[in-house]
Amino acid sequence: MLKFTFEEENNFDYKVLCLGAHCDDIEIGCGGTILKLVETYPNIMFYWVVFSSNLQREKEAYNSANYFLKNTNIKNIVIKQFQDGFFPFIAIEIKQFFEQLKQEFSPNLIFTHYRQDLHQDHRLISEFTWNTFRNHLILEYEIPKYDGDLGHPNFFVNLNEGICQNKIKYIINSFPSQNNKQWFTEETFLSILRLRGVESNSPHKYAEAFYCRKMVF
Repeated sequence: MLKFTFEEENNFDYKVLCLGAHCDDIEIGCGGTILKLVETYPNIMFYWVVFSSNLQREKEAYNSANYFLKNTNIKNIVIKQFQDGFFPFIAIEIKQFFEQLKQEFSPNLIFTHYRQDLHQDHRLISEFTWNTFRNHLILEYEIPKYDGDLGHPNFFVNLNEGICQNKIKYIINSFPSQNNKQWFTEETFLSILRLRGVESNSPHKYAEAFYCRKMVF
């Protein structure tokens, strides 16, 4: 199995850009990997962008991002209010924000949505990520949902049980507005972590999975 690692020096100043269409997308898609990066690289820097919110969800999103990034010294959390479900129809405004973002931050690693995600907002964010950042390592994360669009990822990050427990706890505690949804449960989040752990032969049983479409060694 081919394995990819970051630099061995844990004092490297990695810059990570996290992009999510909605307020819990980043946490669900790559929260465990973020916690692992924070644990491994004390000098890591994050630029965390959520594109759609309302007043209630904005507060939840800030709380959640601060949970996940609480051990980082440098972080920039941006919560936008583009209309949920309408991203393809307001694409010009979103594209303008991406162009502004490109001028402000040049990351080593970008987390964004899966290109084949069946939610229209997710697909647009993925498309604009690739249009805007053309010389960067981009990992596309997955979101379990009703549409049944989980695919065959090719990049896995093995996680231990403690990181998985913290990921799930932070998500459940941070987003009480979602607790009435039948899919928003600890069981859902743990199940996909376990499944991807099986697929990647994770020594700790759990993993997050991504789509890496282009990588240069």
